[in-house]
Amino acid sequence: MAKAAAQRAAASIRAVSERRQLVPIVFATGASQLETLRALVTIPDVPWHRVVGFHMDEYIGISDQHPASFRRYLRQELTSRVPIREFHEVNGDLDPEAFCRYYSELLHAHSPQLCLLGIGENGHLAFNDPPVADFNDPQDVKIIAPDAQCRQQQVNEGWFPSVADVPAQAITLTIPALLRIPELIVSVPGERKRKIIQRVLGEEISTRCPATILRTHGNTHLYVDGDSYPRSSC
Repeated sequence: MAKAAAQRAAASIRAVSERRQLVPIVFATGASQLETLRALVTIPDVPWHRVVGFHMDEYIGISDQHPASFRRYLRQELTSRVPIREFHEVNGDLDPEAFCRYYSELLHAHSPQLCLLGIGENGHLAFNDPPVADFNDPQDVKIIAPDAQCRQQQVNEGWFPSVADVPAQAITLTIPALLRIPELIVSVPGERKRKIIQRVLGEEISTRCPATILRTHGNTHLYVDGDSYPRSSC
């Protein structure tokens, strides 16, 4: 699954580089993205020197040296491994309101053409959990409070020792900002994602399961494995 998603991403980067000088990309983090990123950075002839990177969320008040920091994750798994042109990190150490405005302006200036993302166990996209997800959000970047299921997922994946240790707030790209990106490559491996994949594909589109909105995007590629979507589901 990861290799297939990575090959699609590499082909898309090459295609965008043929029509644009710069290739702006939004990258997600989390356990679901590890193998896809690790496959992607090994593919030859990807024009990383044209890639301008963004990422979609970060905790507020967390050090970039914390094991759960998304900045740390992307430095380890991406920017230290390829000669990327530049990467704009979401910085949760700065004034969050001012940073949201700054990052929104950056996104508008660069107009990302590709996004690599996952789906949370509660159906979230980035940190747009069901209580705060808004398909018509007027903001592109905002401050949110992760819900209880999202916080528990962070513990289940080993990023924090307990729910109490998960930061109470985070900065996230909103759903309209993600849907504006022309191509979405969604990697969703693992048995813990089986129920949410069934909901994403079968439920009515609503913020009760925010990722159902992906079905309205004309160029979304969903990659699953035998655990998240077993043959018996076909």
